[in-house]
Amino acid sequence: MAEHLASIFGTEKDRVNCPFYFKIGACRHGDRCSRLHTKPSISPTILLSNMYQRPDMITPGVDAQGNPIDPRKIQQHFEAFYEDLFEELSKYGQIESLNICDNLADHMVGNVYVQFREEEHAANAVKNLSGRFYAARPIIVDFSPVTDFREATCRQYDENTCSRGGYCNFMHLKRISRELRRQLFGRSKRRRSHSRSRSPNRRRSSHDERPHGSHDHGRRYNDRDNYHESRSRRHRSTSPGHRRGRSRSPGGKRNHSPIREGSEERRAKIEQWNREREQQENANNFEKDAANNNKKNGRNEYLRNDDKNYQQQE
Repeated sequence: MAEHLASIFGTEKDRVNCPFYFKIGACRHGDRCSRLHTKPSISPTILLSNMYQRPDMITPGVDAQGNPIDPRKIQQHFEAFYEDLFEELSKYGQIESLNICDNLADHMVGNVYVQFREEEHAANAVKNLSGRFYAARPIIVDFSPVTDFREATCRQYDENTCSRGGYCNFMHLKRISRELRRQLFGRSKRRRSHSRSRSPNRRRSSHDERPHGSHDHGRRYNDRDNYHESRSRRHRSTSPGHRRGRSRSPGGKRNHSPIREGSEERRAKIEQWNREREQQENANNFEKDAANNNKKNGRNEYLRNDDKNYQQQE
């Protein structure tokens, strides 16, 4: 029973949990949904609800005064917001992906999904962003169950064939230019490689010589110490028994962990395991039935022999 529930969790067959909330982290029914919206207590992904405000929020392609807006200006406005948000969120840890919805439905418009490298970084971001404001609007931040954006993204939108437009229930992720992506994510990779090359003595000296009187410098050093502390936790043990999911090749290079399977592949494996288990149970039941029949036949034969002996004695 438990395996069956695990195989249908987050799917349309699951009558308890909402599949859209599990895939997208949002549901058009909201609190009125007939199924449960189970919010994770910890996750590498956080959701900033309705944070991005499009210049053409009322009517696509038209501003509040009814004048048409140049699509290039809309893209420039979006990329400026993207870069500003990336710079702020990168203070809390390394960002794996930053996705902003281009949908128009109330439960998805302007949603920002940020996936960090570590769950601790996401928890730090939620803690520091709660209660803050952006563009005179409060920031609504929470953990999101979304970890695989391939399952949450509208594939027809990527092919420019989505017939539902901005009111589609799957994510329409707004794209940034290649130059900006290379600039932002390439910079984070360079920071990561630079931090790896630092010696422990230099890292320790920067911590000891931290000034206490300057607020700005103290915040900068705090971010740096938190970053190195999180990385030191991951690299604390180099023995094979403590390096979970990672190994080093004879040449000294680190082998990447295998790609995580999609939900469809996991469901297929679970269904296969269920079929094998049912076949094994059927085989066991057949053997039990055969053994019971043999016992019944032996008991009947014994009774018939007793009847014959009794008749002969009479």
